[in-house]
Amino acid sequence: MGFGGISIWQLLIVLAIIVLLFGTKKLRGIGTDLGSAIKGFRSSIKDDESKADDDHNGSPDQLKKPADSDAEQTSTSAKQKEHDKP
Repeated sequence: MGFGGISIWQLLIVLAIIVLLFGTKKLRGIGTDLGSAIKGFRSSIKDDESKADDDHNGSPDQLKKPADSDAEQTSTSAKQKEHDKP
């Protein structure tokens, strides 16, 4: 017995029918697209994990309150606007 009562011969017959219906080029293209999608997904997860680790392990100087950084940006942009006026 195979998977859930399906024998290996039945799986081979189904595989042969799929190859006949879609052709090897189309199946190869689908496999390539699926592989690149999985690779992209894995790399984006690794990037997110590394960003989270960097944020978590940041130095105390880098860990500012969001309100403080917003206030600093607002005051800096206001000074720049005053400086840019003719």
